[in-house]
Amino acid sequence: MFKICVFAGTTEGRELVEFLANQPVSVTVCVATEYGETLLPTAPNISVSSRRLPPEEIGEMFCRERFDMVVDATHPYAANITENIWQACRNTGIRYLRLLRDPGSSGERGVFVGNVEAAVKYLSEAEGNILLTTGSKDLPAFSAIRDFSRRVYARVLPMESSLKACQNAGLPPSHILAMQGPFSREMNLAMLRMVSAGYLVTKDGGSPGGFGEKAAAAEEAGVKLVVIGRPPQREGVGLTQVIEEICRCFGLVRRPGVTVVGIGPGSWDAMTGEVRAAIQRADCLIGGARMVSSLSRPGQTTVTAVAPGRIAEAIFSHPEYRRFTVVMSGDVGFFSGTRKLLPLLSGCETRVLPGISSLVYMCAKINVSYEDVVPVTLHGRERDIAQDVRRHRRVFALVGGEDGMKNLCARLRDAGLGSVRMYIGERLSYPEERITEGTAGSLAEGAYDPLSVALIENGSPEAIVTPGLPDDWFRRGQGQDGVIPMTKSEVRAVCLAKLRLTPGAVCWDIGAGTGSVAIEMARLAGDGQVYAIERKADARALLEENIRKFSLENVTVVPGTAPECCAQLPPPTHVFLGGTGGNLKEILDTVLEKNPNARIAATAISLESIGELTECMKSMNFSETESVCVTVSRSRKAGPYHLMNGQNPIYIFTMQKRGEDA
Repeated sequence: MFKICVFAGTTEGRELVEFLANQPVSVTVCVATEYGETLLPTAPNISVSSRRLPPEEIGEMFCRERFDMVVDATHPYAANITENIWQACRNTGIRYLRLLRDPGSSGERGVFVGNVEAAVKYLSEAEGNILLTTGSKDLPAFSAIRDFSRRVYARVLPMESSLKACQNAGLPPSHILAMQGPFSREMNLAMLRMVSAGYLVTKDGGSPGGFGEKAAAAEEAGVKLVVIGRPPQREGVGLTQVIEEICRCFGLVRRPGVTVVGIGPGSWDAMTGEVRAAIQRADCLIGGARMVSSLSRPGQTTVTAVAPGRIAEAIFSHPEYRRFTVVMSGDVGFFSGTRKLLPLLSGCETRVLPGISSLVYMCAKINVSYEDVVPVTLHGRERDIAQDVRRHRRVFALVGGEDGMKNLCARLRDAGLGSVRMYIGERLSYPEERITEGTAGSLAEGAYDPLSVALIENGSPEAIVTPGLPDDWFRRGQGQDGVIPMTKSEVRAVCLAKLRLTPGAVCWDIGAGTGSVAIEMARLAGDGQVYAIERKADARALLEENIRKFSLENVTVVPGTAPECCAQLPPPTHVFLGGTGGNLKEILDTVLEKNPNARIAATAISLESIGELTECMKSMNFSETESVCVTVSRSRKAGPYHLMNGQNPIYIFTMQKRGEDA
């Protein structure tokens, strides 16, 4: 196994170790402190030295371990240790590789000085408070600044050695800011204002060292940025080039690192700290145009892509980048493309960071608990929202499109739900955020932002969820051949129970008549689709009336005679045969050709129909068959008494192929 030594005094060094932790190499990592060790990943192939090594010990370790390569990823300002590592490699014949970070940009308010002594001289001649962000090592030198204990505030790591250095330099406790980074622009800005700083002193630690965030905060606060220039550097390359060279030398495979993040409602402040850090650290930011344009930092590569396949293509077509961050709106697990994207990233090192969903944000804004809320999305999808609202006390809807919210309100109003309460949230988390409350009817003529959501409250949701709605709930009518037939309530309930419908079922109702079975199918399979097939025009007209009465969007009326009119329909999962027009065998052949596992229920009254169904049940190799006879008697009033009137017996046949039989 190849042996690599990494001196990891920087963020890039730690990231290199994270890459090597998943590779077939033995890694020795050298850091100066125990605190530095806590920042490193743990893995069986990694061993750590957590103390400062004098030059002779470095040479002894190199002679003893005979590393195949040494990577110097120490801080750009640690010139002495760099020289010691290079000299030890030269003496032992070990290959030396210097990992350098890119310098940062200081903006227009930067003042560059060559070293700490020059910074002390400049600051002693200036007026105003000073925030030091260079650590505790140089505090003895900075203590020479005029009025040091009164003007200077030092931000150091929360370690005993750092606090002792502050005390020895003469800083009072109120001027010591002991905390661990990384520090955002907002955090830097808050500290500058807290100490009323006129100057911020930093070394050019590049982007990984938070230099950009310091420079941006100083610019916003009107504070002079004092940058201690870099000492001369040994020739080296960036992290991506170092990883490529290691892979080339030792035959390793570099897997892109992909972080998929949920950005919450969208504003920077509404994101988690982990998500913000992943966005800032990315070499390449991928997502929708609106998101990447508002979130990318200067110089960061961006790719506009929304479809999972396009995102994966962008990642694999850019081998020059090591860290990708894919931004998803809202939360990664809430109607997100993350579910479809992850299987496409099997060749990557992936991690997923959640965001605050718009559901959680909206409910918090209006002081509503969300454990009983049913979430749905109308963003680029067809859905019968009226049926959802009828059934549930609270429904949360993601809405897209220019008139999406207006159309939603109008749909509820037209479905007889104009009195339900609605809360419409627009541009959530942004400065122009607006929440509007009212009934669906009163809000139907409003204008709303395309970036909108709605919480809908129905105080009286429908209580009936079982099949077998009362017959008088359906409109009846006469056709050319007499009363248009309808499967009665009791028989309908048994047929639907035998069908065993599932929420997303694709149902055919052949010989739909008034549509009582099709309508109950649509109610029970709320996420599914029902095709009501009827050859008679007068029956279709009545069928359309009943669909409108129940305000169902998941029923499609199909004119024509089965099986010819079924050729273009999607394969059914469930089929009800209420009338076959003498084409029973042909209809069953078509159904089983479309889906051999479809579950079929059929009714028969005449002896001829019973015989034909019995013969098909025997000859067509169904693995599960059942036939039952249902006799229903209804009461009628006769004077002071109630007598039972018997109805014609109905035979119900159930058929399905399963497993190998299908």
